[in-house]
Amino acid sequence: MPRKILSKIKKSLYAIPFEDDIQHTRHKANGGKGKKDILVHNVPFLFTCDETDKLQCLQNYSIVISNGIIQEVLPAKKVNPGNYNLVYEAGMRGGIVVTPGLINAHAHPPMYLMRSAMMLDEGESIDETIAAMPKWERSMTDEDYTFSAIGDITEQQKAGITTTLSHFAVYWPIELATRATKHNMINAVSVASNTHPENSPALIRNILNIQEAPPESQLAIALHYVHRANAKILKEVKKLQSEHNLLFTCHMAESERVARKCVALHGKREVEMLKSHGLLTNKTIASHSIYVTENEIKKLVKNRVGIVHLPTSNAIHKSGTFPLWKFIDVAGNSYVALGTDGVVSKSRLDLLSEAYQTRITHLYSRTVKFGSLFKMMTMNAARTLNMPDRGKILPGMKADLAFWKLKDRGFIPFDEKNPMTLLGNLITHGGRAVRDLMINGDFVVKSRRHTKINESKLLAVLQKKHIAMRKRVGKK
Repeated sequence: MPRKILSKIKKSLYAIPFEDDIQHTRHKANGGKGKKDILVHNVPFLFTCDETDKLQCLQNYSIVISNGIIQEVLPAKKVNPGNYNLVYEAGMRGGIVVTPGLINAHAHPPMYLMRSAMMLDEGESIDETIAAMPKWERSMTDEDYTFSAIGDITEQQKAGITTTLSHFAVYWPIELATRATKHNMINAVSVASNTHPENSPALIRNILNIQEAPPESQLAIALHYVHRANAKILKEVKKLQSEHNLLFTCHMAESERVARKCVALHGKREVEMLKSHGLLTNKTIASHSIYVTENEIKKLVKNRVGIVHLPTSNAIHKSGTFPLWKFIDVAGNSYVALGTDGVVSKSRLDLLSEAYQTRITHLYSRTVKFGSLFKMMTMNAARTLNMPDRGKILPGMKADLAFWKLKDRGFIPFDEKNPMTLLGNLITHGGRAVRDLMINGDFVVKSRRHTKINESKLLAVLQKKHIAMRKRVGKK
């Protein structure tokens, strides 16, 4: 483990514990032995999908949490707040809307330092961008990657995201950033990388063998593009996946050039490449998936391959349009999730604006309903990432909760007779910040402040590192 980097994070970024503002806090500590841990009390509007995957809006409900697990979800009038160690009063001062923590199924956290670096609004295509990125990434150190990832993750958390799949070529920077931010992280490491040509499946085995303590991120395997791997690599990926129950993720058919290149190099399209090596399974997550045929879509759906839709990235890079309706028409919608991609592709790292972009992108054919978009950000993403204990607010699920202020321009006005209009307002108003965020029963964001990372210090460090990176790139 890079202990020097860990030490620097602790010295320069860790937040100093702060006292709640008594006038504005919703947190009340009762204390006392034998009392249950946490009560989120009297939530005016609680949105979740139930055991049958039906979207529900529960009004004036409470949530009982113990050891990071949701124990009960019940009407507030049946609860005695005095029986709990910590009470979060959700009904105070205009109230709170609670949703499951959002799940980001595709991101590149170490690229955060590259915000503004390549000015994609000037017109580059995805192929030009991919060709330019290595120059910037190779100029970064492991310390840069780590601090960059902390910047990326904390921005996601402020936007209500509690779980992320990171796709990158390094392991330790993501693991250290996960420890610092207390995020739920799938740490997918590339085994055939343009920026780290030394990477191979052996790297995954090495990581598995050298763990000094239980990792806080979940190891997975990644390929940026399938065509970068040969038969030997794919065979080893399948072996690793089977032996260690690892997820595998890749960019699939992101551009026409990528789709053609796979055929040119291997004589097969990407779907067939994966199928021939036993990688067309529910343990595989394919991002983008734009240039896939109807027959390939049927195969992806039949094998329950997770699909990540990234409409903003696709639009900015002029990659094309994801065939959402073709997936829905063959009952593949339950495995379609959303992702932010990296800041090079979507500068604002939130899923609400990504959901709205999804609605706009596909509006000319049919309308993607707000309930469907909600599912893509929560239960669909949990299913795609093989996380059955996340994505819903139900007994037995992990306590990952996003708390949104109700008395806010993003919610009001709404139809009180149809509270589902709140969900439409939340999505169409675009990206916004949570008031509070809970991950595994721990408040990571409290009264809009990050409880683990000093964001003011973090921003200063990131700016300094960004300028230093620009100077290094300019000399090459």
